[in-house]
Amino acid sequence: MIKAVIFDFDGLIIDTETAWYQAFSRVYADHGEQLPLELFAQCIGTLDDVFDPYVELERRLGKTIDRDALRKRAGELHAEIMADADLRPGVRDYLDAARQLGLGIALASSSPRSWIDPYLERYHLKHYFHSLHTGDTVKRVKPDPELYVRALDSLGVSGNEALAFEDSENGLRAALGAGLRCVVVPNEATAHLAFDGASLRLGSMAELPLAKVLEAVA
Repeated sequence: MIKAVIFDFDGLIIDTETAWYQAFSRVYADHGEQLPLELFAQCIGTLDDVFDPYVELERRLGKTIDRDALRKRAGELHAEIMADADLRPGVRDYLDAARQLGLGIALASSSPRSWIDPYLERYHLKHYFHSLHTGDTVKRVKPDPELYVRALDSLGVSGNEALAFEDSENGLRAALGAGLRCVVVPNEATAHLAFDGASLRLGSMAELPLAKVLEAVA
């Protein structure tokens, strides 16, 4: 029986991930280069150095670059793209439904708390969560399961009593590693991934009510 739901944040609740890809694509274009989505997707859902866009750009150009300047440029482009962004479809409905069903609700994200809090405040989401687990509170971020293990402990449930919602391969691996079933809701930047091992795949949370999802994965 599912007693709790644990949500990723970036790319799942609000699509910051596609915005980052668009921002870095423009940075690469400034230097006459293209950034393949398949390459960039390796770093979605994690802060581990599986792919560093600055290192890759230096490799292609054959010279060092001003990483601080490019980091600032990418951040400004990302902020522009996200200025009018909204929650992904169905997110608030799922949070409302989870609360009405009496489920424990936690957030498990590789991003730092300082990144997530402004978004939670902007969209008035913080009150939904019984606990928040972010990348700056653990030794290892996703795909390591530590974030999910901590979320389970905080909610007082075991892995088979909780359901994870993720948008990335790194997140899926973390959830499975902690013993959870996982529903994947890919965004534009991750829709091409296979997501082997997921219990269910949705185009968006508006596609199926939460109660139906719980029935489907039970």
